[in-house]
Amino acid sequence: MRPSPPRIEIVIPYYGDPGYLLAAVDSVRAQTCSQWTLLVVDDGYPDPTVRQALQDDPDPRIRYVRNERNLGVAGNFERCRQLASADVVTFLGSDDTLLPGYADRVLSDLEAFPGAAMVQPGVEVVDESGLPVRPLADRVKRALSPSVRRPTELSGERLAVGLLHGDWLYWPALAFRTEHLKRFAFRADLQVGLDLAIVLDMIVAGESLVVDPAPVFRYRRHAHSASSRAIPGGSRFVEDRRFFAQTAAAMQAHGWPRASRAARWRATSRLHALSLVPAALRAADTATLRDLVVHAVSP
Repeated sequence: MRPSPPRIEIVIPYYGDPGYLLAAVDSVRAQTCSQWTLLVVDDGYPDPTVRQALQDDPDPRIRYVRNERNLGVAGNFERCRQLASADVVTFLGSDDTLLPGYADRVLSDLEAFPGAAMVQPGVEVVDESGLPVRPLADRVKRALSPSVRRPTELSGERLAVGLLHGDWLYWPALAFRTEHLKRFAFRADLQVGLDLAIVLDMIVAGESLVVDPAPVFRYRRHAHSASSRAIPGGSRFVEDRRFFAQTAAAMQAHGWPRASRAARWRATSRLHALSLVPAALRAADTATLRDLVVHAVSP
C-alpha cells in the first residue's frame, strides 16, 4: 500500500484588514496542489466580515476559529502552533499571499531533504496595492541572504551567525515539518522577534533549513504591519536589545562564540535604527530620536 502524500496546513493568525485576509484565503484555494487545509485563527478582530465569509464555508478543507479573548501576537501564534495538525505547516500572514505553486514547491523540497525541518522559498515583495517594490529593508535582506541557485540545506552555527547579523528570512513564507515545530514554543515576551527566536531555538537544537530561490510567495510591505506599528516610540528596539543580549548569552553557553558575537553586534538592527533618525529629526520627536540613538550606539 502506497503511503498517502504529505499534507500541508496553512494557518493564518488573523487580526487586521478583512480584504487582505480574504485575498490570502483565495491564494490558498488557488494552489495547484490539492493536499492542503486552511485554518484561520481570528484573535477577536471586531469587523465580522471574515467570520461571516468563512465560518460556514462549504469547502471541508477550510476551518475558521475565533479566540474567546484577544491573545495578542505571541499568544495567537502559540495557539496556531498548538492547533497545527498536518504534516507541514505554514504561518501565512493575513496580509500576504501564496503563488499557485507554493505548496507543491515546499513539499517537494522537504521530500528532497528528508532531514530538514523547514523551508524558506523565494519571495516577491509587493506594496499595499500588490505592486512589486524593493524598499531598503528588502534590499538588505537580499544582500544578506545566501546566494544559491538551487535548493540548499543549511544548519549549525554558520546559519545562526548569518541570521543574527541580519534576519534575511521571511517568516510567513516558511514551511515547517509540524512534528519538529511541536518541540518548540513561541516566546510570550516577544512581539516582533518571536519568529526569529523560535527559528534560532530550532537551529541550536540541530534542525536545518532549506533555502530555495524559486519565488512562490508574495510578501506585503505596508505601514500597518505588526513590525511597522512597533517602530514609533522605539518600542521595537527596546525588545531588540533585550532579545539580542539574551541570545548572545545563550549562544555563548551553547559553545557558539561566533554566533554570540553576532548577537552582541546586532549590526543590522543598529543600522535600522540609524536609518530612522532623519525622520525623527524632521518630526522633532525627541523621545523617539533618543531611543534610536541609544539603540544604535549602546554596547
